Amino acid sequence: MTATNPLARLLAEKPFLLADGATGTSLFAMGLEAGEAPELWNESRPENITKLHQDFVDAGADIILTNTFGGTRHRLKLHRAEDRVFDLNRRAAEIARAVADKASRTVIVAGSVGPTGELLIPLGALTYEDAVSAFAEQMEGLKAGGADVAWIETMSSPEEIRAAAEAAVKVGLPFVYTGSFDTAGKTMMGLHPKDIHAVAGDIGEGPLAVGANCGVGASDILSSLLDMTGADPAATVVVKGNCGIPEYRGAVIHYSGTPPLMAEYARLARDAGARIIGGCCGTSCEHLAAMRQALDSHEPRPRPTLEAIIGTIGPMRNKTAAESAAQPTRERGGRRRPA
Repeated sequence: MTATNPLARLLAEKPFLLADGATGTSLFAMGLEAGEAPELWNESRPENITKLHQDFVDAGADIILTNTFGGTRHRLKLHRAEDRVFDLNRRAAEIARAVADKASRTVIVAGSVGPTGELLIPLGALTYEDAVSAFAEQMEGLKAGGADVAWIETMSSPEEIRAAAEAAVKVGLPFVYTGSFDTAGKTMMGLHPKDIHAVAGDIGEGPLAVGANCGVGASDILSSLLDMTGADPAATVVVKGNCGIPEYRGAVIHYSGTPPLMAEYARLARDAGARIIGGCCGTSCEHLAAMRQALDSHEPRPRPTLEAIIGTIGPMRNKTAAESAAQPTRERGGRRRPA
């Protein structure tokens, strides 16, 4: 499967790929209301979704993610749309596919698959089998619409990653998975970045890439990247960080990252070993265009230390990880942590 997959071919051809930026915050800027399901726009406002993808392609993205992050029956049930899983996911992939196919270069359509929002047994009521079924239902729609790969993202639970990976194999899609390391340098369910590689490496042919997305800040996700590439330097690693640090200004979340800051984030990510680099929350097409230019003109530098990252991008938000960084400097594979 991987030998003929467009993403695998593009990775074989190019030293790095640029993934797109934010879906949710970009749609809020287009008028999406708080509490409204972005996935419903695939049918009610497809022109907005087309524009989102086109703007990112025009900015230089090699990979665009479908507007399906909350596309499982569990998430859509909150909006009384659980009976529309297949149709909403298929339509999302069709919209992205149409934009990708018009591009003058190869653009990968990645089917975004976020967490169900449920806890698996024994912490919650969701069985592993039901999780596989829900993810497979979503991925069937993504595949029918033309997605090249299942992009399993913002995950906290290793078991949920495995369920999604198993669903991808069942449906016949290659897969990528990323965790959100937003809790003292680990995921909410305790997964450490250095352990990401083994989570679903034994499922099917294994992932095309693994990595991190979202989280709490640009320096934090680069810290996670150092851990991931240090643990397996040969792995294809994704980093898709938030646009700087999120801050509330009244009722609105503002992201501190400027295009120059995100350009430097992209260069540091490349130096730290990432092969797929993109942006998450707050990352606009202007930020992405700066990242494209920075990567295309970048001359490789030595692998950065965490201290160098903090000095360039700014402080870490993660208290435990930040305290760890204050310990004696060393080239990092795994991160030192307080006992």
